[in-house]
Amino acid sequence: MTRTVAVIVGSLRKASFNRRMAHALAALAPANLKLGIVEIGGLPLYDEDLEADTPSAWSAFRDAVRPADAVLFVTPEYNRSVPGALKNAIDVGSRPYGQSVWSRKPAAIVSVSPGAIGGFGANHHLRQSLVFLDMPILQQPEAYIGGAATLFDDAGGIANEGTRKFLTGFMARFDDLIETALAGR
Repeated sequence: MTRTVAVIVGSLRKASFNRRMAHALAALAPANLKLGIVEIGGLPLYDEDLEADTPSAWSAFRDAVRPADAVLFVTPEYNRSVPGALKNAIDVGSRPYGQSVWSRKPAAIVSVSPGAIGGFGANHHLRQSLVFLDMPILQQPEAYIGGAATLFDDAGGIANEGTRKFLTGFMARFDDLIETALAGR
């Protein structure tokens, strides 16, 4: 059965390592997973006062995430945490109270960084939010991908065979989590 995966990229830069990783993961995913990036750059900052006349960007974002079977977060680390745009998207999707688009959707996190620790802080901060949002999260393997400047080949794929094999396995395990979580509903 085909499963749709909303991909949320934490970096807004068009040529970001994380956006490139999102595309590479889509190519490595099992054939039954259809990944699509849901853009977050145009979301106004969350302000509950705006719910009275909901911004169209919020509605479009919520409508894009709501029907997805699962969510894949691909994010850099900013100041040992998630980028502000990603946190804002999480807040927009979690409101209004009782209507969260995140609830019970299986999730996985890949953090990508030019540095050696691969966005460890962002990955773990994001996990804290996803637990609160009632999202079953892929626990193992964890994906902290460092050395992003040399990660991709000229075609946008993963240049290193070991990393490509790891990420292929990661996506297979995410597929397993999605099937297990959806079967339990």
